[in-house]
Amino acid sequence: MTVQDMIARQRQLAETARREGRNLTEEEQTEFENLQRDIDAGGQPGALNEGNPNNRNRGIESGSMNEQGNIPEIESAEQRAAIAERSRIREISGLCQRFGMDPEPYISRGDTMEQVRASVLEQLERNGAPLSARVTQDAGDKKRAAIVDGILLRQGIAVDKPAPGANDFRNATLKMIAANCLADEGEGEQRNYYMESPDEVYTALMQRSYFNPTAAFPSIMDQVIRKAYVEGHKTAPVTFDQFTTRGVLTDFKKADNYYVQGGFGEFLEVPENGELKHTLTQDEKLPQRQLKTYGRQFTMSRKAFINDDMGVITTMPNRAAKAARTTINTQVYRILTENPKIYDGKVLFGSDHKNLLAKGTGITQDAVQSMILALGGHKKAIDGSEQAIIIRPAVMIVPLGYKFAMYTLFNSATISASGDVNPLYQYRDTIRVVEDATLNAQVKSGAIPWFLAGDTNDTDFIQVDYLNGQDIPTIRRMEAPGQLGFIWDVYLDWGITVLDYRGAVKNPGAEVKSPIELA
Repeated sequence: MTVQDMIARQRQLAETARREGRNLTEEEQTEFENLQRDIDAGGQPGALNEGNPNNRNRGIESGSMNEQGNIPEIESAEQRAAIAERSRIREISGLCQRFGMDPEPYISRGDTMEQVRASVLEQLERNGAPLSARVTQDAGDKKRAAIVDGILLRQGIAVDKPAPGANDFRNATLKMIAANCLADEGEGEQRNYYMESPDEVYTALMQRSYFNPTAAFPSIMDQVIRKAYVEGHKTAPVTFDQFTTRGVLTDFKKADNYYVQGGFGEFLEVPENGELKHTLTQDEKLPQRQLKTYGRQFTMSRKAFINDDMGVITTMPNRAAKAARTTINTQVYRILTENPKIYDGKVLFGSDHKNLLAKGTGITQDAVQSMILALGGHKKAIDGSEQAIIIRPAVMIVPLGYKFAMYTLFNSATISASGDVNPLYQYRDTIRVVEDATLNAQVKSGAIPWFLAGDTNDTDFIQVDYLNGQDIPTIRRMEAPGQLGFIWDVYLDWGITVLDYRGAVKNPGAEVKSPIELA
């Protein structure tokens, strides 16, 4: 039998007893323990007999020492994987039993304890469990929470309700935290990591962490990173979501079941005992929407650990989350500035679509009024008639340097010394001004365009789709043998599509100049 076969047989014994609502019989317990001894011996049945030199390696799981006072190396990756798998199965089974859940699906899929805890909470909420129901935290969970919040506080990241004891870890170094974790996992009784060099602690840490998904130190790093990147996602300096719509796709296949909405036609009078007239809406097919995956990777290297570079696990994920959002922002604005061809084979802004001013201008009353009229002047032929498409102006999208003039234009009740009424004053609370330097950056020289977008309740414009609605990047720790460090993948799935050219009007703009020249 291979190690995997032995583990499978152990799982079968435990599951049979669980389904029958009993403990292991004496024979089953003996078989389970014999299998355990053979697994510890590296998958060789009967290898762990008294006097067998391989017996000295049985202390690996608890961190025992050999005659030279060193922790013996595990002979194979298979052994280390088996130890980690047994620990995972034991913890998941215990948690599921407390809440009357079947652990087999989670064990079979290879879920981590964090994923199982999340599933437990989700099931409790879905089944109407009382709000006081919580997955019990043991002492180790509470300590890890305190370390996580202590690291965040040290790096200046706001924590709403720090875990008890967080201040005790504000000044802790990476080496101290790692040594503490190793001690809690049974290593401290045989070896005092607090007295060793950061390099020695790092080496011991990597030996355990690669093959033990429940190890405390990488789990702490993961939690710190998640909190840091969520904060980065919230504070990313982007504006695209103020004039685009948010969509959901469930896979990476091309989606072609969305349409440009036509009108419904006018309601017709129905005479007494008359019949209702049937209407066929004439929608135009949209381009296919499709998701793509974008991502990057960062590493907490051996050098960063030794140098106690705590910023790697706080600053880097924070930047990663912001980078995902700013990448979407850049791609959306690139559509505005590059004016690509869309689903009908014509450029987005052009005379064919009646959404482009013939001449570019700066911020003037006439220009804004013309854009409002153009936005609301679209018509759609329905059954041989012309029906107005009412689109209310909602967002002015301008480059850096235009918001000053926009503020004056919309917030001045009069436009002359004689008290002439400013007609745009009525829009001061309904048209939002969005200023973004991305426009300046993408247009290297000359005139910079600006835009008026309609209310998304009236029409579509640009839509950003996310896989299953998830707009926060996923961060996943990858342990790559041969590389010195912990590696995290950061990725997010999105797609950007122009849904309807009637959603915005473009002013080709004028060159933006500062009123005061810089040195």
